[in-house]
Amino acid sequence: MGRVVLVTGAARASAGAFVRSLQDSDEVERVVAVDLRQPAHPLGAAEFVRLDIRQPSIAGVLAGHGVDTVVHLDLQGTPSPLGRSRTAVKETNVIGTMQLLGACQKAPALRRLVVKSTTGVYGSAPRDPALFDETMRSRSLPRGGFAKDAVEAEGYVRGFARRRPDVAVSVLRFAHELGSAREAPLAGYFSLPVLPTVLGHDPRLQFVDEEDVLGALHRVLEPDGPAGTFNIAGDGVLLLSQCARRLGRPTVPLPLPALGWSGAALRAAGAPDLPAELVDVLTHGGAVATRHAREVLGFTARRSTAEVLAAFLRRRGPGPVPPRRLAGAVDLFAGLLPGRK
Repeated sequence: MGRVVLVTGAARASAGAFVRSLQDSDEVERVVAVDLRQPAHPLGAAEFVRLDIRQPSIAGVLAGHGVDTVVHLDLQGTPSPLGRSRTAVKETNVIGTMQLLGACQKAPALRRLVVKSTTGVYGSAPRDPALFDETMRSRSLPRGGFAKDAVEAEGYVRGFARRRPDVAVSVLRFAHELGSAREAPLAGYFSLPVLPTVLGHDPRLQFVDEEDVLGALHRVLEPDGPAGTFNIAGDGVLLLSQCARRLGRPTVPLPLPALGWSGAALRAAGAPDLPAELVDVLTHGGAVATRHAREVLGFTARRSTAEVLAAFLRRRGPGPVPPRRLAGAVDLFAGLLPGRK
């Protein structure tokens, strides 16, 4: 018999795509999709269970459906497009993960747990290493938002792995996705007509393609998929200034405190927010090594960081300034900035 896979966070478009893709696998017999709200997108033949994972009733779903594999995708960084507030998202990220792991602890049929996390757990600080690998810890823990939630959630996952050594536990730390602006804060930022940046800083950024997210999730679910923690990102890095010129979007360098004020102005205008963790990324950036994923997981992202950005540009269209005209102006202005990093 094939696997019975439970997927959390099914109301999000990215999770819905994964639920549908699972049904093409010969290894999977049934898929149970869980979320607090009814998804707006199709889930194929998956059975949808409307449920808040913060509630103990999640244990009954695991037991009642004979679930042997859990894929936790409801660890997210943005409010749901279905209306959940940031507070509710944080509770789902932390309390929901705790409740889910408690249910998994009591599920004798469970054999594999996969958690979608973020490279944001490494934080973003001035003297960070050029590349973080999975054994490293941040010099400065994330100060809030999704990254801080993910640090807490990963701590609970490690505790679960110690209590249930019979369960293969895998944590996939993904770099920034550039999919839906509602689900990817950096995509919302890049959609602005003018990009506010931090004066004197030009951070390194790393992206991952949505198809590579699905590919990594499928790879770890294969019968020989190893347990462990893996960084998943496209090859290479781009400076924020390079991203801006390729997108054809002018930048406005601001002192760091002013970037917080601009975030408030953006919220008032109905534009995408600049959460504190995104401000940290726009200040110091960061990148991860993917050697462990290649050598142990056997996974290499198909699209590089530059290719992910190019695909984003094709979907969204260029900004108000042609990239070639913008490039010279950006280089000239950046060279005049004091303390440019």
